[in-house]
Amino acid sequence: MWPGSCLVCGAHGREGRDLCPLCEAAMPWHPHACLRCALPLDQQNTAATTAHDTGSATCASCLSEPPPLVEVRAACTYGAPLDRLAPRFKFHGDLAAGRVLSALMVEAFGSLPRPDAIVPVPLHRSRLRQRGYDQALELARPLASALRIPLRDGVMSRAVATSPQSRLDAADRRYNVEDAFEVRARVDLPAHVVLVDDVMTTGATLHSAAQCLYLAGAVRVDAWVAARVP
Repeated sequence: MWPGSCLVCGAHGREGRDLCPLCEAAMPWHPHACLRCALPLDQQNTAATTAHDTGSATCASCLSEPPPLVEVRAACTYGAPLDRLAPRFKFHGDLAAGRVLSALMVEAFGSLPRPDAIVPVPLHRSRLRQRGYDQALELARPLASALRIPLRDGVMSRAVATSPQSRLDAADRRYNVEDAFEVRARVDLPAHVVLVDDVMTTGATLHSAAQCLYLAGAVRVDAWVAARVP
């Protein structure tokens, strides 16, 4: 019956959000960004703008070497005060912080065209046993429910127990997750799939998962993440 506490500063939270008005107002919503990699765009970096949407552009890097993801959407930039919530959720079992991140994703992505299904990026079973929960699934479940998109949990697994990506540089991240995923046998994938994860840094994990889904029959794969590291 009492207002919750803000998960960032401890002040009284706004009803239904677990954030105080000041911390909610300070959330680093992601700026105008490349449609293919979600890195922020500026006038020099903008290479092309689609005719039907003047807010959708592609950076020069993605034009010259298109990534496997057709669109990448990030709710926020990885910065304060979100950077206090994401590690607590991912590494310290703070599922309440995860609910805040998922609510931010609902707000950011609610107006986007709906895909055929949402697929959370899976953990390897050994990491799942250690952590006790899959952070991507914890984000995807309320997101799929709020936006009324089918959730296809379990269609893909992480076949290789990879090293933590946070400890590796960009080149090693790509090598680390190469062929790390597999789609379960006899799974009928819909044409348009959106991968959901917590944080995108280099995109290596999401790219590897997308390539696996294409091999299994998906026609288009996008990604929605809570935060993008600039």
